Amino acid sequence: MQITRIRALRGPNLWTRSTAIEAIVQCEDNEQCYTSIAGFEEKLRARFPTIAPLQPHGADQRLSLAHVLEVAALSLQAQAGCPVTFSRTHETLENGTFQVVVEYTEEAVGKLAMDKALELVQAALADTAFDAEAAIAALRELDEDERIGPSTGAIVDAAVARGIPFRRLTSGSLVQLGWGAKARRIQAAELDNTSAVAESIAQDKDLTKRLLHSAGVPVPLGRPVESVDEAWEVALEVGLPVVVKPQDGNQGKGVTVNLTERSQLASAYASAAKYGTVMVERFLPGHDFRLLVVGDQLVAAARREPPQVLGDGQHTVRELVDAVNLDPRRGSGHGTALTKIRLDDIAVAHIAAEGLTPDSVPAQGQRVVLRNNANLSTGGSATDVTDDVHPEIAARAVEAAQTIGLHICGVDVVCETMLRPLEEQNGGVVEVNAAPGLRMHLAPSFGKPRHVGVPMVDQLFAHDQDGRIPVIAVTGTNGKTTTARIIGHLFAAHGLRVGMTNTDGVYVNGRQIDSGDCSGPRSARNVLAHPEVDAAVLECARGGILREGLGFDRCQVAVVTNVGEGDHLGLNFITTVEDLAVLKRVIVQNVAPTGYGVLNAIDPQVAAMAS
Repeated sequence: MQITRIRALRGPNLWTRSTAIEAIVQCEDNEQCYTSIAGFEEKLRARFPTIAPLQPHGADQRLSLAHVLEVAALSLQAQAGCPVTFSRTHETLENGTFQVVVEYTEEAVGKLAMDKALELVQAALADTAFDAEAAIAALRELDEDERIGPSTGAIVDAAVARGIPFRRLTSGSLVQLGWGAKARRIQAAELDNTSAVAESIAQDKDLTKRLLHSAGVPVPLGRPVESVDEAWEVALEVGLPVVVKPQDGNQGKGVTVNLTERSQLASAYASAAKYGTVMVERFLPGHDFRLLVVGDQLVAAARREPPQVLGDGQHTVRELVDAVNLDPRRGSGHGTALTKIRLDDIAVAHIAAEGLTPDSVPAQGQRVVLRNNANLSTGGSATDVTDDVHPEIAARAVEAAQTIGLHICGVDVVCETMLRPLEEQNGGVVEVNAAPGLRMHLAPSFGKPRHVGVPMVDQLFAHDQDGRIPVIAVTGTNGKTTTARIIGHLFAAHGLRVGMTNTDGVYVNGRQIDSGDCSGPRSARNVLAHPEVDAAVLECARGGILREGLGFDRCQVAVVTNVGEGDHLGLNFITTVEDLAVLKRVIVQNVAPTGYGVLNAIDPQVAAMAS
């Protein structure tokens, strides 16, 4: 058995509305019925015990090794935590040649799953080793690297729930929501209408503090310093204990709190100086809270706790940390609800101040704090306190965000409780964040999860908007380009800026922006990303649908001119007019529920698509 070709179907396609990997698989005569291979299934299951059943319950089909490959590729992804359910194997008219289609959520993961599935089948055939756990771990790790992070994912999920289409513009967190002139963009938890000036202000902690102070928002005293001596002077001036941190920092990097001695301050200064100019400010006693402001409202609040372990009188600090890190919610990056606790130099230095080392055995019930800061990115945890926030604290948080000019803002507050105004308890705003992480609100360690992506999408789109423009898809054997041009002309006559793709090129508002045969999905995606397009007319040729699927999730109108006697029959396993009609009807299957199919009633193959 060998795979002769692999394609990634990135949109609705011949097989499914989902994204999928399509592999062309060649099987030898003795491989066209796996049950005829002595002991094969037993060897397969010995190597991958959790593989799904190869034969559907109650069925008695003759299944090839290509079918086994299908089941293995889907099962490997499922075991790695990917939400995939669709797969199919189709036997072509060419003897021993099969089309294997397996859904994926991340393209690179889908391709790797197909590679690992082939390795598994070959190992079972040759009776050689195959490490299923390592394969699943590799898929899981790749999936964490490839998929959208939790903050961006929460916004995308909220958009999809409203029917708003999305497209990743990079492998990172830059995402387009909506199409054409109605499209908006987000990057992580940052909106496209947030100014670079506001973001720059938020990064400058000293400027932020001065602006907040002038607006009447409580902030701790302090300022930037240029040496350890000046740092100590400022510490004595504002009053001990103090906090030392970078003026332009994030994720708690270089932050040291509750400093009372010059030697401590010198060490903290060196740590903060790695990230730029150093700030010294008065330490506010109390808990660390993160308040999330979207627009003019507070939408979530969480109390953050620093990374810590609880002694049991039996295990070392290192062993306790390892035990906490076994929590499946903890990962190595930002793709999981919590981050693994790191027993690094900072943590070792911090517990040393308590007279402990990584190999010390804390007493039963002894709380060992491994860091001063409570950022989730350094292993901290969070408790939802949204329902406890006093209206005055909420008002100060909104004022802080609007003073800086941020549409989405993480406001860091230190105080004893959320139940009383900041002024009553000597609390204050210590920082604002332009692109706040949302993990602590989406999946807090304790308390109620908050669907914070919803108000963010509401900031981008009014409640009656879905970010879509009219999309008309045109296909058929003859007349596609002429039909597309006529529809485009009708739209333009009504004052709309038209984006059109056809076999001559790509046109936007009457101007040709690309030439050649542009009737494929890539050109369609380019039109739908163009900011000057009010309506799109997209010619969909057979080649593009076979190669990559459609360039959109659904259209308002699907036009099928004709099928006739077909075109280019015999290519890519499309051998009959009936096969061609099945392919052409893909655009009809993906019309919006409120949309229309415009079908040539004279052509029986096209008229049959009405159902």
